[in-house]
Amino acid sequence: MERAVAYGFTAAMSGTFLLSCLLFAAVNRGQRGPYMDEAFHVPQAQAYCHGRFLQWDPMITTLPGLYLVSVGAVKPAAWLFGWTGSVVCSVAMLRFINLLFSAGNFYLLYLLLFKIHQKNKAVSGFQKILSTLSLAMFPTLYFFTFLYYTDPGSVFFTLFAYLMCLYGNHKTSALLGFCGFMFRQTNIVWTIFCAGNVVAEKLNEAWKTELQKKKDEKISSKKGSFSDFIRILQFLIEYLISPKNLVTLTALTWPYIVLVTMFFVFVFINGGIVVGDRSSHEACLHFPQLFYFLSFTVFFSFPHLLTPTKIRKFLLSLRKHPVQYSLIALISLFLIWKFTYVHKYLLADNRHYTFYVWRKIFQRHELVKYVLVPVYMFAGWSFADTLRSKSIFWSLMYFVCLLAVTVPQKLLEFRYFILPFLIYRLNIPFPSLYRQLLELAFYIVVNAVTFHLFLNRTFQWPNSDEIQRFMW
Repeated sequence: MERAVAYGFTAAMSGTFLLSCLLFAAVNRGQRGPYMDEAFHVPQAQAYCHGRFLQWDPMITTLPGLYLVSVGAVKPAAWLFGWTGSVVCSVAMLRFINLLFSAGNFYLLYLLLFKIHQKNKAVSGFQKILSTLSLAMFPTLYFFTFLYYTDPGSVFFTLFAYLMCLYGNHKTSALLGFCGFMFRQTNIVWTIFCAGNVVAEKLNEAWKTELQKKKDEKISSKKGSFSDFIRILQFLIEYLISPKNLVTLTALTWPYIVLVTMFFVFVFINGGIVVGDRSSHEACLHFPQLFYFLSFTVFFSFPHLLTPTKIRKFLLSLRKHPVQYSLIALISLFLIWKFTYVHKYLLADNRHYTFYVWRKIFQRHELVKYVLVPVYMFAGWSFADTLRSKSIFWSLMYFVCLLAVTVPQKLLEFRYFILPFLIYRLNIPFPSLYRQLLELAFYIVVNAVTFHLFLNRTFQWPNSDEIQRFMW
């Protein structure tokens, strides 16, 4: 059985990589020159290729991790195979780096699914391979495999850090977290998430011990009434103010603490989290970003979240707790009213899907953003319901990281949702085989439509001769 699973995994990974290579060739034939943000990334990487490490494009807002890794991979390959001239660090060669990251992400996703769900003996090896295949082809991530963007590398190092954290290799995890930070500064949040995993595990152990002492079987660390939540909150405060517990947690998480300290030093010296062009990347309290993320998650996880059973459970919960839901609705309406921001890029750039989402939905009427509150409430409830298998401490830690990585972003950009979505999807219980197949089929269709639009439905702006393409 294990040999069959190994063969199945090898076939799935090899087949996916072969398909990606064919698609990679099609994309490079259709779009030979840099496109969109590649116009900044490619020349910067080529400057590094020529040894000009002090040259920097002020329009680039991320650290040079992608360019350093690219040069570190391309230069030895060029020496080994005797490549010279324009082929070294060409657009296609640089894009191929992300194809390699994509293969690495496939393997890491499988290892993470295996580790997170290792206690669930009911999950077959075939189901794990199928879920890996779905996540590796997650449309928003998969598309950027074929362009020279930071996303595949950012995901690779963050997932690798998470895997090492789960195996208890915290020094290695923090080092990989630093690599992820070098690709995108907001990845520091997922370093904190890794440290939070360690803290949540210790809190859960202590909470179970507390329950055993009191022999109170009615209180659960996973779910419960409002009074149970207050008890857990009191326990959390008492645990964290204990010097002994703080010393223990510090001893376990010190590699992450060192990295987070380095991050704050960087922010202080740099004068902010963004390098380069800061005018278009200002931090703000954009709370509706959380609602957009929940809607995004329901859309891409509809086989698991948008089911008749879940809708009935939600309506039943709504009927049982009308006061609580009314309060949540009022808070949501207030946050939308006071904290909705519309970035100039969202309104101006008609190459991105978000432009059409905003124009076709949110700009139809001023009240649309408020009318969608029931949808957000269902999305939030369904999202939380699928994480009931995790401890309350893990869920709290994940939610804090989710807020930290989404809310400060002024621009509605689906790429910012990739990592929080993947970590969520990795940690929910395994769905039925039918729902997994439906998810995979849906991702394949979305990818097919996206690449068809990108390659075949080109257009031009009135004041420009350049070919424009639709993309995420």
